[in-house]
Amino acid sequence: MDTNAIPTPERKKVIFSAIQPSGTITLGNYLGAIKNWVALQDDYRCIFALADLHTITVRQDPAKFRQNALQAYALLMACGIDLEKSLFFIQSHVPTHAELAWVLNCYTQFGELSRMTQFKDKSTTHADNVNAGLFTYPSLMAADILLYQADLVPVGADQKQHLELTRNIAERFNGVYGNTFTVPDPYIPKTGARVMSLQEPTRKMSKSDENVNAWVAVLDKPEDILRKFKRAVTDSEACVRYAEGKDGINNLMGIYAVMTGKSYEEIEREFDGRGYGDFKAAVAESVIAHLRPVQERYAQLIKDKAYLEKCYTESAQAAQRISQRTLDKAMKKIGFIKKAF
Repeated sequence: MDTNAIPTPERKKVIFSAIQPSGTITLGNYLGAIKNWVALQDDYRCIFALADLHTITVRQDPAKFRQNALQAYALLMACGIDLEKSLFFIQSHVPTHAELAWVLNCYTQFGELSRMTQFKDKSTTHADNVNAGLFTYPSLMAADILLYQADLVPVGADQKQHLELTRNIAERFNGVYGNTFTVPDPYIPKTGARVMSLQEPTRKMSKSDENVNAWVAVLDKPEDILRKFKRAVTDSEACVRYAEGKDGINNLMGIYAVMTGKSYEEIEREFDGRGYGDFKAAVAESVIAHLRPVQERYAQLIKDKAYLEKCYTESAQAAQRISQRTLDKAMKKIGFIKKAF
């Protein structure tokens, strides 16, 4: 038999992505990131993390912090993360992240960190707690990515600067010690959903918005979702069409398009001659219908603490094995004495 004739299967590229368990997961988080994560699982080797180490750059209430992490883990699984296809672990359960972060701190320049716009923003927002972790957490983010030799990292506009720093750190380390880390590229999804505030549609939807009507949580009750969309800011034209200057309607059309799979042209035809009240209600109902199975699955998972513990423990053990190889390689190249255990 001619073994040369047998095609070798192409290696799936590795994608790494992480999200903080800092509270409620919004419709914006879901459509902008999590829904894309789920779609990637068939074509890539996906490694996902709940980035709880990053979260403590801001003071947390311990009981609420634990609760948020467990709920976020269950909710992300309910959204469609499949542990048969992907790894999904809690960052603090894999010690290599903190270990490599310290190493990479020593290969990251002070000036690079001081230019990070998120550090500047959070220093203003949390002026009473500008801690060293807030300053150096891009090095931890670099460690998160480089530990798994990730080829690709899904990034939004607010994370491009951090990924570029990760690339710089990897190239700097490789330049000194030879090929150690894969230099990751950004993954830009073919179609993305940038969900804006329902009350200020020029701003991104955020759970930190003090106006609770500005954002929809994935676990919101149907009646709350309907109320929030009915109160969404639009304009005085009363015509459902996508156009410059119609930020509120453009945002609602974007959400409805993702929920239904319809194009903007189809949406405009569907609501031709109908008012904004009908359109807002239709958007709300499409969101409610889409989120119903997610909410039902979450309700099942959050009750089964033993199953959740099994899932995040097994994923962390696998992540530790993979990441330890990278850490050992980096430590050896620097010159550390190899551990005897």
